[in-house]
Amino acid sequence: MSEIRLDGRVAVVTGAGRGLGREHALLLGARGAQVIVNDVGGSLDGEGGGATPAEQVVEEIRAAGGTAIADATDVSTLEGATTIVELATGTYGRLDVLVNNAGILRDRSMAKLTPEEVEPVLRVHLGGTIWMTKAAWPVFLEQGYGRVVNTTSAAGIFGNFGQTNYAAAKAGIVGVTKTLAIEGARSGIQVNAIEPGARTRMTEDLLGDLADSVDPALVSPLVLWLSSQECGASGEVYNVGGGRVARVLVAQTPGFFSRTLTPEDLRDHWDDINDVDQAQVMLTFQEEMAVLVALLSDATRA
Repeated sequence: MSEIRLDGRVAVVTGAGRGLGREHALLLGARGAQVIVNDVGGSLDGEGGGATPAEQVVEEIRAAGGTAIADATDVSTLEGATTIVELATGTYGRLDVLVNNAGILRDRSMAKLTPEEVEPVLRVHLGGTIWMTKAAWPVFLEQGYGRVVNTTSAAGIFGNFGQTNYAAAKAGIVGVTKTLAIEGARSGIQVNAIEPGARTRMTEDLLGDLADSVDPALVSPLVLWLSSQECGASGEVYNVGGGRVARVLVAQTPGFFSRTLTPEDLRDHWDDINDVDQAQVMLTFQEEMAVLVALLSDATRA
């Protein structure tokens, strides 16, 4: 089989100075993409800044024979996002791939949570994803082609203690991904999300002895595949880490139905409502609605 290449493609990778973003940028560059390596160079909580991490990644890409430029613009505003997209189009004439990876952590339990710990996290993770995609969208529409790879998290899907802010942002990114896949479908724009598990500044204290087994470089092959023209997926979320890749889906139990629903009905049928043995995967809200429509139709005919 031939190697998957991105020759002639232009990619922006945000938060690409370290960790996952760095590995994404290196692999995209190695496979022929011209890469804008975006990173503000701040600490894990978003403080400080400087282009040095991004510049170091650019040097690595160039040393391997690739093409890249560094950028330290903040992704959390439309103005900043527009600047990054204009850098890509102004330098290379187009933009094909957007990898929304930038993020910060300010973990705190709900009892101690403050606005200063919520708003910046939402701005960078969720806001950065929205505004970067918003800035790139007109370019993609004009080209009739675009690939967006967003970054969600297990915390956004399952929750995690002390991460209300982070989980809210990452759950929002799932909704953004699903919606933009629908909006971009007729214009050659595909939007997917990864739910990565890897050793990074965000996770190294949590992984213990397993840290060396979840090299962030094992996440980037999925990013490359989702960034390629060959891949037809859109609107999907994929768990990836340690060499494993799996599709993440939404499912519902058959539940309980009554046109005279009471609280007592819920109490008496609670086990049935929560029984996952016959759970059904739902791919669209239309599928969910169809279940209710069928039940209502049957009840009307009865």
